[in-house]
Amino acid sequence: MARQISTSYGRQPYFGDFRKMSGKLKYIIFETDMGWVGILASAKGLLATTLPQPTAPEARQLLERINEATWVPDAFSDLVERLKEYYRGRKVAFPDKLDLTGATPFQRAVWTAAQRIPYGETRSYRWVAERIGKPQAARAVGQALGQNPLAIIVPCHRVVASDGRLGGFGGGLEMKRYLLWREASNIR
Repeated sequence: MARQISTSYGRQPYFGDFRKMSGKLKYIIFETDMGWVGILASAKGLLATTLPQPTAPEARQLLERINEATWVPDAFSDLVERLKEYYRGRKVAFPDKLDLTGATPFQRAVWTAAQRIPYGETRSYRWVAERIGKPQAARAVGQALGQNPLAIIVPCHRVVASDGRLGGFGGGLEMKRYLLWREASNIR
């Protein structure tokens, strides 16, 4: 049974210009212990993952341009299993190729830095800004993380304010709090 947390995204994630992407788009929608999750990819790599949603249609709706994609469940079997394990509270690695074609160089740098934050730990927006060589850009880091289309794969939920406050999160602060709690309590 899925955990009941408000997971509705109030925004559409940023995927960039699909005309620049190579290959056909493919997707899958699947159920986890926390709800329905969607994955969208191009031939170059992952384009988007959704946070768990109460229904499959809600997860599907979050995958922008999905009508141009083909349902290809077998292409994602390993990633689907890893995401299911993650939502069961287990530590999982996500070394998957990403298609960041539409992202700015700044967004790419921020998202790459966020991927280096270990499971069960947090870092500040300032920490990310310093890692990308722009120590005065903490607010811009927050904006770039707010455009992250790869929930969990790029763990933007692990970035918090310097004073320990949660800051923002596209999936809502309740979801961010839950993900951080679950990761911290399941470190193995």
